[in-house]
Amino acid sequence: MKKITSLLALVFLLFTAAMQAQGTIRGTVVDGENNTPLPGVNVVVNGTTNGVTTDFDGLFEIQVAKNTGALRVSYVGFAPLTVNFDVTGKKVVDLGTINLKMDSDALDEVIVKAYSLAIDRKTPVAVSTIKAETIENELGSQEFPEILKTTPGVYVTRGGGGFGDAELRIRGFNSQNVAVMINGIPVNDMENGNVYWSNWAGLADVTSSMQVQRGLGAAMIGLPSIGGTVNIVTKSTDIAAGGNVMMTTGNDGYTKYGFTISTGLLDNGWAATASLSRTTGEQFVDGTTIDAYSYFLNVAKKINENHELSFTAFGAPQRHGQRQNRLLIDDYRVSDRGIRTNTDYGYKNGQILNHEDNFYHKPQMSLNHYWTINEISSLTTSAYASFGTGGGGGTAGLNKFGKYDTDYRDEPFAPVNFDQIVAENKALGAAASAETFLRASINNHQWYGALSTYNTELSEYIDLSAGVDIRFYKGDHSTELTDLLGASFYIDNNDVNNPNKVVKEGDTYNYNDSGYTNWGGLFAQAEYNKDKISAVLSVAGNNTSYKREDYFKYTPEDPLRETDWVNFTAFSTKGGLNYRLDSKNNVFANIGYFERAPFSDAVFINNTNITNENAENQKIFSAELGYGFRSDKFRADLNVYRTKWMDRTYTISRTADNIQYTANILGVDALHQGIELELSYRPVETLTLTGMASLGDWQWDNDVKNVQVFDDQQNAIGDPIDIFIDGVKVGNSAQTTFAIGADYEVLETTTLRASFNYAADYFADYNPTGRTTPNLPQTWEMPDYGLLDLGLTHRFNFGGFNAQINANVFNVLDTEYISDAQDGSGSVASTALVYFGAGRTYTVGAKINF
Repeated sequence: MKKITSLLALVFLLFTAAMQAQGTIRGTVVDGENNTPLPGVNVVVNGTTNGVTTDFDGLFEIQVAKNTGALRVSYVGFAPLTVNFDVTGKKVVDLGTINLKMDSDALDEVIVKAYSLAIDRKTPVAVSTIKAETIENELGSQEFPEILKTTPGVYVTRGGGGFGDAELRIRGFNSQNVAVMINGIPVNDMENGNVYWSNWAGLADVTSSMQVQRGLGAAMIGLPSIGGTVNIVTKSTDIAAGGNVMMTTGNDGYTKYGFTISTGLLDNGWAATASLSRTTGEQFVDGTTIDAYSYFLNVAKKINENHELSFTAFGAPQRHGQRQNRLLIDDYRVSDRGIRTNTDYGYKNGQILNHEDNFYHKPQMSLNHYWTINEISSLTTSAYASFGTGGGGGTAGLNKFGKYDTDYRDEPFAPVNFDQIVAENKALGAAASAETFLRASINNHQWYGALSTYNTELSEYIDLSAGVDIRFYKGDHSTELTDLLGASFYIDNNDVNNPNKVVKEGDTYNYNDSGYTNWGGLFAQAEYNKDKISAVLSVAGNNTSYKREDYFKYTPEDPLRETDWVNFTAFSTKGGLNYRLDSKNNVFANIGYFERAPFSDAVFINNTNITNENAENQKIFSAELGYGFRSDKFRADLNVYRTKWMDRTYTISRTADNIQYTANILGVDALHQGIELELSYRPVETLTLTGMASLGDWQWDNDVKNVQVFDDQQNAIGDPIDIFIDGVKVGNSAQTTFAIGADYEVLETTTLRASFNYAADYFADYNPTGRTTPNLPQTWEMPDYGLLDLGLTHRFNFGGFNAQINANVFNVLDTEYISDAQDGSGSVASTALVYFGAGRTYTVGAKINF
């Protein structure tokens, strides 16, 4: 409460000392040679640190504190331009189109190609862009991908509600099938494709722009994304010199504070930007404590007119409590804590103890070289490394954590009494193995990669891009005993090299293995742009190699201890055409086919070194049509898509002679198709209205018959089974979503905003391979829901510095809704295991720029 009171007092003081800005300036920055919009252009009021960047349509809007002055417009590879302004007696001044000219003396960094970004009315893909200003004003305490929730085809949940546990889905595909890149570098886990947003907790502070390409996307690296591609571009060192300090507070003790500072481009060619922040408190769900840091550093050196080096490092060491176990709907009704209920934490010696938590640090470092070879050619090369350490907590031994177990809880669903468990372990005596204890699943890794792209002009109208994508990954997996809960040791028999191993806190037990993943890819893309037509054609090929080494299941002499490399070669091709009917209307179409290797858990059966000989590539075919309209006041995008996913990776298990056998299922197909609409309308200068609609039809496309499991000697295990999934809806993502929003400038420096999101046709998740009985009902459909968010941003001059206050209230109406569910027996609400979404939450933040 003290933190909230202190911040509100600061807000009051800032308001009373505020000096209102004089007006707003808008404009569009384009490449003066071909009249295409330029994204990421820096627009700064001369003599101040007041600056913004253009969006992917080249648009910018900036508030100024004086009636007259000048803007400096700068972009790497172009000559900077100074534009005078005069807002005397006017609220808004539109500078129209600002043309930047290529600068032969400047570094020609093709940032759009380097980061695989799409250009409006040119690149034939469905794309939505989120500007840094939107992220800064509206994110608050939400998870980073939640800023995309008003984007067509995108559905985001907070998972169990822990910090950084969000799940992003595009067009019905989960994060394993959505390619996420930061500054053009892929970050999806090399072994399973997942994206863990807690690893990038501070990324929002330094994001320059965020682009979502739905469907095939424009990424030129050999990165097969089924649902879409998310490109996150961080701030670069060509921003204006200066920085900021900020603090945000919110419900449940949420507190975040930090700073960013930049030198700007110095006379000697050096530039640097650094950011540091810390987040503490708790999320809406009980027991989801937070202790997280984030850091970012970018240092660049312009060597000469042809060469520039840029080094970037960022990371977010953090530990947070989780809610891993879903509950029945009736459980939340019975619990005193309602939808905040979390059964995965307790108290030990009066201190909160999460027996389900996450702790991880995944710094990523990259060295980028930009080389302008000549007037028509350039080479962009990135070498990068990432070192992940940490894991997720859990319980082991005798289960004393049942949600109804009042021997270890004061009442059902209450926090666990760890002191009772400690007392029972101690009562067993110092010579007894621990009865119940805590452990952590450790997943450390080392990841090295290089990405190099060559760009050249084959002719006046044709550009060629080609390159190589190389990655090397080693993941070390083990279980670590983290807390004996009063016992002295635990006896483990899972290591054949050390039977009856005495395990103490910090020791490895249960399993210990390493997985190796190597990736090599080549890609090439030709782009044609003349008059009204732009077209693109790309091809790519890659080889994914897996190897596994197990230190517990096999002795050093056993030839099975280390497997051979298992290789999967795949290729992709895609093409698209955009036709600009006139200055306002355009249409596009794209089509593509690609293959993707199965993940490593489908290659090595049951976490052993037995190779699944039948594992094969997944195949994806996708096509899309789109229409766009642009005018001064109104813009619209309409897309129709169809994606067929064939031979999805799924496995089934059978047990014989106490041995579990697993086989992959071939022929599992899914069909995802739908319509997406995105709108923006500015009826008057002070009001912007937005809207989107996404209507999806995502379902399994066939039954699979006569699936047989074999042992390693190819002996049949049990009878063949049939899997009945034809026409069953794909779960875990709302298939129908709508959103409307409004931004209204009530004063020249004060903006109010509101947004309403609606989700429907949302089916519970389930395992398709478990549907072995014909004529089963559809999976349970969750209730429709709508959420209202409100926000306010106030900008002002304080003591000679530009400052602003952001306030956001999420789920204003405190709507109760189910955000995630696992289907139970009978496909009915009463047996489904669910997470409820967060109720009403809020944040208030202040930021001062210097």
